[in-house]
Amino acid sequence: MLTVIVPASSANIGSGFDSFGVALSLYNKYQLLGLLPAKRYDIDAVGEGGKGLASPESNLLIRSYEAAMKRFDVPLVGLKIRSYNAIPLARGLGSSASAVVGGVMLANVIGKINLPKEKLLPIMVELEGHPDNVVPSCIGGFVISSWDDKDVKFVQLPPFREKVKVVVAVPDVTVDTKQAREVLPRDVSLQDAVFNLSRAALFAASWMTGKLENLPWAMEDKLHQPYRAKLFPGGEEILERVKSAPGCLGAAISGSGPSVLAFVRGNPTRTAKEMCSVFTEKGLRSRFFVLDVDQEGARIKTSETNISMEADKCPSLS
Repeated sequence: MLTVIVPASSANIGSGFDSFGVALSLYNKYQLLGLLPAKRYDIDAVGEGGKGLASPESNLLIRSYEAAMKRFDVPLVGLKIRSYNAIPLARGLGSSASAVVGGVMLANVIGKINLPKEKLLPIMVELEGHPDNVVPSCIGGFVISSWDDKDVKFVQLPPFREKVKVVVAVPDVTVDTKQAREVLPRDVSLQDAVFNLSRAALFAASWMTGKLENLPWAMEDKLHQPYRAKLFPGGEEILERVKSAPGCLGAAISGSGPSVLAFVRGNPTRTAKEMCSVFTEKGLRSRFFVLDVDQEGARIKTSETNISMEADKCPSLS
């Protein structure tokens, strides 16, 4: 028996559109209970998404697993899976990236491909479409990554030098990723491009050197947040309100939204309450998570229990 544990992730972090991402201490866990004949799946999904993920056709974990098995030319085996989902769906916290990473890592073990997880990144990014969620979910930490439709290059920045929490407010509304892409302009001004380049560079340098006082300025953005903030109630107000909370080191829309992330030094409660109060004023229920940066990324835990198989119908794994 084995379990693939995959952290949530937040992408963009303001100025790092499609390039910055951070793994968070909130996890989906995919437990392999047995092997079945090819194309047969038994999925028990618990938590976020629940029964909506029970169908193999709609389950990105299964689709990613099958794609990886095909890519590495390994005979397909069916799976009996129990999925424990703590990452909210369609909230900008990398739930789809978690499924992609989990599915490919399952294939890596079941198909005896046995590649280090860094070598699995190209197919993960190809399946997800961009690197900013799957790379930190796989590798862990704060990661800057680049993708040219073939290869992935990434750098994992060192952990914070001091204790910093990540507060994420999650409103009771969803934002469709496709719509969040469609609202973005196809052309941007040179002035806006320079604005983001300078702040993204400042963010990376400030993280590396511990100059966290620069983060509120370095997380500003003109490429995606002004457009995506209009897609959910409170989006245009929350970033300015949260930045003024005591201890807040900067705030950004998490991924394409509607969740909002803030880095907080000291007590995170005031920042969390300020974030949720904005959603309350807009008539939205919300919840918040106080998280750490996950430094390990996706990992596999095994037990001594043998994986059950319908041996006469399944390819042998020995």
